[in-house]
Amino acid sequence: MDDYLLSEREQWDALKRWLHENGPAIVAGVAIAALGLGGYRWWQARENSQDLAAGALYVQMENAFTQGNSTQAFILLGDLERQYPSSPYADQARLASAAAFVRDGELARAADELRSVMQHSPDAILKLIARLRLARVQIAQHQASDALATLNGADPGAFAPLYAEARGDAYYAMGDKVAALAQYRQAQAGEAGGETDPEMLNLKISDLAADATTHGRSSNVPGAAAKPAASGGTSAKP
Repeated sequence: MDDYLLSEREQWDALKRWLHENGPAIVAGVAIAALGLGGYRWWQARENSQDLAAGALYVQMENAFTQGNSTQAFILLGDLERQYPSSPYADQARLASAAAFVRDGELARAADELRSVMQHSPDAILKLIARLRLARVQIAQHQASDALATLNGADPGAFAPLYAEARGDAYYAMGDKVAALAQYRQAQAGEAGGETDPEMLNLKISDLAADATTHGRSSNVPGAAAKPAASGGTSAKP
């Protein structure tokens, strides 16, 4: 069966394997790609006549990335930055280039692009998108504590559920399942705009809640704590 037909349970199991075995680079890449499409559509809705030329150049760059022509895409990015440095499309282009860097495994360069948008963009929404993506790249770089600092550095506003889920992923990467579960539940409680993947979020919550229940039950079993010592042979017969 094709990978995209995997059940939600299998997708969550795969996510956990990536986090434990290979780091969350693939997760970050998927998240960035998904947000890229949403951000592009969002910005299209705000397009005005003064930005048509910059917008056309941006679309050409996006098409080049889609077709796998990164060289041409980065040439167009340079043109866009030189000709329309104050256009919001320049920041959108940096977000797109960051996504391309993630796909190529160049996480440090992706982080630089995202940090530039986060710190210098005049648009508050783009800054929040860049901050969220930067945190996911930092998780992919095994810098989960830095990701938490990034996420906590601004009021996410309408992006609060996405930020909470990203914090949950950071805590999970750090091995703190209790904090991860709390953040996933916060994301679920605050979700109203359909930005998160509700099925995936529900699976994360169900899996961690079941794990917590299992561990809670085992800790209440009489004599459970004494079993390892007995099996080790240090207090039994030589």
